[in-house]
Amino acid sequence: MRALLRSLALAALMALSTVVLAQAIDPLPFKDHAEEVRFQKLTRELRCLVCQNENLADSNADLARDLRREVFQLMQSGKSDAEIKQYLVDRYSDFVLYDPPVQGSTLLLWFGPLAILLAGAAVVVTTIRKRNRNDAGPAANDEGDDW
Repeated sequence: MRALLRSLALAALMALSTVVLAQAIDPLPFKDHAEEVRFQKLTRELRCLVCQNENLADSNADLARDLRREVFQLMQSGKSDAEIKQYLVDRYSDFVLYDPPVQGSTLLLWFGPLAILLAGAAVVVTTIRKRNRNDAGPAANDEGDDW
């Protein structure tokens, strides 16, 4: 019985280690710590195009891995952060930026939530005012019975 439990525990441990290794991010050969910090900062400013709610640094999607390698190669070729971002924007549009610029095509993205909030507040205020006007008017045919 102990041998069976040991073999099951060993099999579970091996399966778990395989999953963990499959999820690991490929290590990249940085020149120094400053370059690694720059890479991490840059990949946190870029959106994973598959996950959409994650940045490139945190995503495990295959496309995110490819984009991280591409960002690394662009860094190695001497491109600045702005040039790397512009290269990715040219290929994938402003959607690749986690903080897209305010321009005509992104106005709804930036100000849409505020507009919805203000419209909701206007509806609530209007409804309350209408109710107050209806309650303040004379009660027609009020005999005191609530039946």
